[in-house]
Amino acid sequence: MDNGGHCYLGAAVACGDLPRDWRMATWIYLASQSARRRQLLDQLGVRHELLLAGDDEDAEALEAVRAGEAPEAYVQRVTRAKLQAARSRAARRALPEAPILSADTTVAIGRSILGKPADADEARAMLQRLSGRTHRVITGVAVTRGVRSIAALNVSHVRFAPLSAATIDAYVASGEPFGKAGAYAIQSALAGWIQRIDGSHSGIMGLPLYETAQLLRRCGVSWALA
Repeated sequence: MDNGGHCYLGAAVACGDLPRDWRMATWIYLASQSARRRQLLDQLGVRHELLLAGDDEDAEALEAVRAGEAPEAYVQRVTRAKLQAARSRAARRALPEAPILSADTTVAIGRSILGKPADADEARAMLQRLSGRTHRVITGVAVTRGVRSIAALNVSHVRFAPLSAATIDAYVASGEPFGKAGAYAIQSALAGWIQRIDGSHSGIMGLPLYETAQLLRRCGVSWALA
């Protein structure tokens, strides 16, 4: 249990089971505008509706990195903050009650966090750092139902072959790096330069399906094979 009242599973601390006397929920809110996360929930057979930030919210501020913050701690904090913001959003809008899911993904080399590039130069610099080496893709996912929340953290390792300047320039020119942590997407053409993956392909995409399915099951959410 972290100090925000979230139980973290898997690589984080163990926690007690949530109440088992809930009726099964047949749909959830997804507090993310990521098309990839929607696709992955569809793959699980999870019905969902979007619960996105309004113009009165500064969603980008939630992703600001704090000085000295370790990548795994950063992802846990941001995932928790997104979930809390979504709960408040649903309450303000007087929406029907349903479980809420949030997630956050970042790329890290050591203690360095590689977030979304601000421009072409930053994207190019990130890809140069990733070239010929292994990095971590860290994804947090959290689900809340009622007054309690549970979360999980997935860490995968990805190794790129050496990337030439021409390859990096062409990829940056495609526009694909923008809006993506680490300046790349696993489902893009740059996957042709990935030598090895150790971990969760769906986690690298932005929503680790195994951990997500476990959280949904523990929160009494129905999905295709639950």
